[in-house]
Amino acid sequence: MINTLKRLFAFSLLLLNVQLAWAQQLQTPAQFQGYQLGKQFTTHARIVDYVQYLAAQAPNRIKVEEYGRTYEGRPLLLAYVASDENLQRLEQIRENNLRQAGVLNGQVQGDQPAVVWLSYNVHGNESVSSEAVMQVLYDLVNPDNAQSKKWLQNTVVLLDPCVNPDGRERYVQWYKQASNQGGNASPYAWEHYEPWPGGRPNHYYFDLNRDWAWQTQIESKQRLERYNNWLPQVHADFHEMGAESPYYFSPAARPFHESITQWQRQFQNTIGDYNRQYFDKNNWLYFTRENFDLLYPSYGDTWPTYNGAIGMTYEQGGSGRAGLAYKKQDGDTLTLVDRIAHHVAASKATIQASSEKADQLKQEFQKYYQNGLKNPAGDYKTFVLKYSDRSAGNIKALVDYLDRQGIKYGYAGKNTSAKGYNYSTGKEESIRVGENDMVVSMYQPKSTLVKVLFEPNTGLEDSITYDITSWAIPYAYGIQAYALKNSIEPGKTQLAQQAAPAIATERPYAYLARWTNLQDLKFLTELMKQDVKVRMAEKAFEIDGAKYEPGTLIITRTGNERLNNFDTLVRDLAKQYDIALGATTTGFVSSGSDFGSSGVRYLKMPKVALLSGEGVSPYGFGEIWHYFEQQIGYPVTVLNTSYFNSVPLNEFDVLILPGGSYGQILNEQKLEQVQSWVRAGGKLIALESAAGFLAGKKGFNLQKKSDGDEAKSKDKEKNESPYANLRSYGNREREALSDETQGSIYQVDLDKTHPLAFGYGDSYYALIRSADTFSYLENGWNVGVLKKDNYRTGFVGANVRKKLQDALILGTQDMGRGQVVYMADNPLFRAFWHSGKLLFGNAVFVVGQ
Repeated sequence: MINTLKRLFAFSLLLLNVQLAWAQQLQTPAQFQGYQLGKQFTTHARIVDYVQYLAAQAPNRIKVEEYGRTYEGRPLLLAYVASDENLQRLEQIRENNLRQAGVLNGQVQGDQPAVVWLSYNVHGNESVSSEAVMQVLYDLVNPDNAQSKKWLQNTVVLLDPCVNPDGRERYVQWYKQASNQGGNASPYAWEHYEPWPGGRPNHYYFDLNRDWAWQTQIESKQRLERYNNWLPQVHADFHEMGAESPYYFSPAARPFHESITQWQRQFQNTIGDYNRQYFDKNNWLYFTRENFDLLYPSYGDTWPTYNGAIGMTYEQGGSGRAGLAYKKQDGDTLTLVDRIAHHVAASKATIQASSEKADQLKQEFQKYYQNGLKNPAGDYKTFVLKYSDRSAGNIKALVDYLDRQGIKYGYAGKNTSAKGYNYSTGKEESIRVGENDMVVSMYQPKSTLVKVLFEPNTGLEDSITYDITSWAIPYAYGIQAYALKNSIEPGKTQLAQQAAPAIATERPYAYLARWTNLQDLKFLTELMKQDVKVRMAEKAFEIDGAKYEPGTLIITRTGNERLNNFDTLVRDLAKQYDIALGATTTGFVSSGSDFGSSGVRYLKMPKVALLSGEGVSPYGFGEIWHYFEQQIGYPVTVLNTSYFNSVPLNEFDVLILPGGSYGQILNEQKLEQVQSWVRAGGKLIALESAAGFLAGKKGFNLQKKSDGDEAKSKDKEKNESPYANLRSYGNREREALSDETQGSIYQVDLDKTHPLAFGYGDSYYALIRSADTFSYLENGWNVGVLKKDNYRTGFVGANVRKKLQDALILGTQDMGRGQVVYMADNPLFRAFWHSGKLLFGNAVFVVGQ
């Protein structure tokens, strides 16, 4: 017995010595980097080095996973920090968590800790959080930190050190080049003025904090695959705001989405109380319940919230403006050291609150998902999306989206009658549900997320909100849909595979492909890149007993004789892009235009230029750049405004102007050069404010809609009431909303005979985000217009509603041998408005051909 005790004592002493040696060897961030945190910015590579160093030195406390790569090839990391015991059974804890949510079947095995996920640096130039995470990780891993040891007994912490490495590195490298040694606090120093496009967005200039729900960017797709494999109880997202601001933490501001539970609201207050204790102790300024609301579903606080977590945003004053030091208007100097300390404190407060309230978190998390399975909230219990030849491609794209979200769906499996809300008419109607119609039931673990994404109208408890107010998936994907108050369970989990139509001859006269969705456009662009000559039908036609709509691709053997592999190439590409390829042995149609008619146009492969640089909206540019490179895989030449004056435009067929301020870019001389290029056969595509810039300019037929009648009406009201000018200063923000629209959905009536509208029906749903409107073109084609009753959903100010009637949204103008395409709406907004992608493709590849 004595010998046994001696051996145990010797082992304990040995273990203690090992731990002491480990503590001595474990380097702080300052020791590892060679400078105190906050004295200079750390490159992403060195942050990665430190995280991996900790994992190598403390393998029983931290595990690091590379979960992906950015567009520029930088690693995306996730650090798992837990107690020694919990780190060894990490996979069991993950599966247990999914069982609590009903995503996996089975019972929870063993004690289950709470799961906390902390995300840093989603905006690249909000760079302080990736500096802070090094200190947070060290404090969690350090074996001498008794406080962290206690928290980790019942908490697993997942930390993403840098959500946006490409944006961060853009900012850090610029700042290192622009800053004085040690930083210059003067607000007028160069280092406080980032050049275009700034470090905020990712490689394609997308705001990753608006991409959580849509997952259009590679960083989001990879990160949220991991997130859905864990479903944490708490998620905190670390940001920065203007340099003059202090610090913001929860509770959030109104409006709260109605689907946020009372428990989630209460725990926001709880975590706010923990943060307040840290900040009050240090006499740091902060604010709560202002500015940052919980409505738009694609933030780092709202999307996790709609997935059962307590989601929070933390905002430190500073951002890219602050640099290493910044002298504020009140005379104080804000330093990077200060900003780091605040984010470290908020991180610790979040972990502490989650640890000390772990039992409540787990109970409420489980209840949240049980309610979704058994008693989902909201009036509507089923969403039905109609299947048709026209919607098939968009439904396939929606399937991919729902799979990434972890949302369950199926298909009706039989024909039945029902009553539901028609998204197109805004009315309750009797409907016929077809056996192939998609069915999304609210009775599932992700019930709340389904409600938020699919509901026809988003409830607004307050009109003052931070982002868009409507986003319903059926509108975004352009699919006829109904919301039903009764439950319909899917009869089958997948559609029967539609056999490709048999092609009777090995060498047909022509191949035929319908024009209905983005896959058809990708098929066309790939054919063009493979040097296959393609024609398009300008009018509907019928051949071999089958009817084809305008826009149908006609790939004739004539013109492609030089291609020895013509048939194999066309058929293989059709299979690759899931195109139901037809074929015919004749060029003679039973109705419409024969294939040799002038109504069947050859589609030239266009050389496309896209303008970027100072004055151009980085987001607007990035959405188009991403569209060409990542969505349709078509070459685009990016031009910069710094040398645009010297560019020979005759090298290009298409020039695209994203939204922006064009006063200095297109001066009178350059604008005349652009017009001359258009008259010689070029095509100019102007989006949003770029179209607004062209309005009223000589040679351009576009005109801004007159405000004369509204102005007269306001004058009349003022004259009738002597108190009209007695406005409340405190209501100024709310009154200003009368002149705004915050991402509202409108039905745009289309001239479907025009090439810009090929592939669409009589209408298209647009996400209107600007009150600037245009009159109908007197000399041009009014392809997409708003009429009197075209509003569908979302917030629209009272003064704007009239302006958004009888307004032009999409139009074209012939100018000499070329064309100008006006797009008041951006159909590529944040890359999630799927139904607009073919429309933009029409503008580039079809109009003017």
